[in-house]
Amino acid sequence: MSTYITASELVGEARARIREVAPSAFAADRGDEVLIDVREPAEFETGHIPGAINIPRGVLEFQVDAHPAVANVSDPALSHKQRPVVVVCRTGGRAALSAVNLQRLGFADVRSIAGGVVAWSEAGLPLVVR
Repeated sequence: MSTYITASELVGEARARIREVAPSAFAADRGDEVLIDVREPAEFETGHIPGAINIPRGVLEFQVDAHPAVANVSDPALSHKQRPVVVVCRTGGRAALSAVNLQRLGFADVRSIAGGVVAWSEAGLPLVVR
C-alpha cells in the first residue's frame, strides 16, 4: 500500500487546517490585512484583486518577511507576524498550501480566499488588469 497522496488530497488537508473566507465577505469587510497573491507574475498581470501584492508561491517563505507590506516597516514596534494576512491564488489550492506554511512560520492570523481569483471574478468583484 502506498503512503503517497495526490495534490488534491494535499490541498484538502491544507484546507482543513486553515480559515477560508468567501470573496464577497472579504470584499465587504476589508481591513488592514495584507493581501498576498501567490500566483506567478504573468498570472498576476492578467487580473488581480485591488491592493494585492504579488509574492509567488515558489518564493513566498523566503520573501514574506522582507516585504514592506508584511514587515510593517512603518512601525517597527509592531510584530509583523501579528498583522492579518490573506492569501489568494487562481482557484484556492496554492493559497491553502501557502496559508498553512505562513501559519507554520508563526503568522497568527492567516486566511485564504475560497475559490481564489476565479471565484472573486465570478462574484462580480473588481480586478486590476495591467
